[in-house]
Amino acid sequence: MNIQSPNSDRSFAIADVEGVRPRNRRWIVIALVLIVIAAGAALFLMRGKGEGAAAPAAAAAGSAKATAQRVTVIVPGHSASTATITTTGTLAARREMPVGVAGEGGRVTAVLVEQGQWVRAGQTLAVIDRSVQAQQASQLRASIAVAQADAALAQSNLDRARSLVGRGFVSKADLDSRVATRDAANARVAVARAQLSESNALIGRLDVRAPAAGLVLTRAVEAGQIVSSGSPALFRIARDGEMEMQARLAEQDLARLSVGRPAQVTPVGSTRSYAGRIWQMSPIIDPTSRQGVVRIAVPYDAALRPGGFASAVITSGAVDLPMLPQSAVLSGDEGNFVYVVDAGNKVVRRPIKTGQVSDNGVSIQSGLDGTERVVVSAGAFLNPGDVVVPTRIAAAAAR
Repeated sequence: MNIQSPNSDRSFAIADVEGVRPRNRRWIVIALVLIVIAAGAALFLMRGKGEGAAAPAAAAAGSAKATAQRVTVIVPGHSASTATITTTGTLAARREMPVGVAGEGGRVTAVLVEQGQWVRAGQTLAVIDRSVQAQQASQLRASIAVAQADAALAQSNLDRARSLVGRGFVSKADLDSRVATRDAANARVAVARAQLSESNALIGRLDVRAPAAGLVLTRAVEAGQIVSSGSPALFRIARDGEMEMQARLAEQDLARLSVGRPAQVTPVGSTRSYAGRIWQMSPIIDPTSRQGVVRIAVPYDAALRPGGFASAVITSGAVDLPMLPQSAVLSGDEGNFVYVVDAGNKVVRRPIKTGQVSDNGVSIQSGLDGTERVVVSAGAFLNPGDVVVPTRIAAAAAR
């Protein structure tokens, strides 16, 4: 008969419990390792997704930066500029004097000057036949001699009558009659002399004379030609040789000018300019063309031929305007324009109105205030909206 001791059963139970604890501890460790591995995998996956999303954005930014064009820009500011007006017109004599026949006219016997010749005031230009007038003058001189003889006889008779009045041989009435006869004879002498003077004046008017000193522009008469007071002008003279340019300007340009403003006049076909000044401005505006005439006086020169065509640059005053190099100003179908880089470095097209072009650049009358970043060059390769990398330089260096 087997008898079990109660102590032996308790020992087996204790051994079983001690065997279970190591196994639970191992599973816990494995579970913790698996949790750490899972967390690491999740973190890795999350990091990989973030880098994958950032990579295309960085690549796009790098590509955009690589394709953006570098351009040179300037901020023009304001510069003192001389405002000018360019115009065209015709050359003419400042004071053109037509010279014709002052008397009754006749046949021209001699022409004494040629066109292009300088003449003095009162110089004879042409001579008209005066043979008939000369005979009339001779007759008048003879009539003066007759009148003087009659006046002398009347004076002698009056002197004798006065000597006989005291003796009673001549009455007072007879003496008064002789005085009247003497006075009438003297009057006839004066009339004859006046008639001779008139005849001489008429003869003098048969000489065509220059009214003032100047340059003979045209000659329209030849010897043998019959002329009269109704004939066209025989000569045209530029008084003192003074010339002018007559230009038509719009009324808004006229408002900027005044008498005395300087101008440079250049005849067509010539590279030489002549200094002149405005001496007269039209007081009216043509209602059809909305223009007025400006007359620019210039000194005489052989190259300034009346009737010719010329251009003029008139100085209208000094103003402060933005100044750009010529490379910055572009032209299109709608006129002149420049490219401006805005705050986002994007290219914006800006229409402008240009002023004077000089060695210093092009003045901008409207379209810019001087604070913009204007593209100096490469404008032909840009389009509105392009993103660029601007490089600023000084305005003075750009010019």
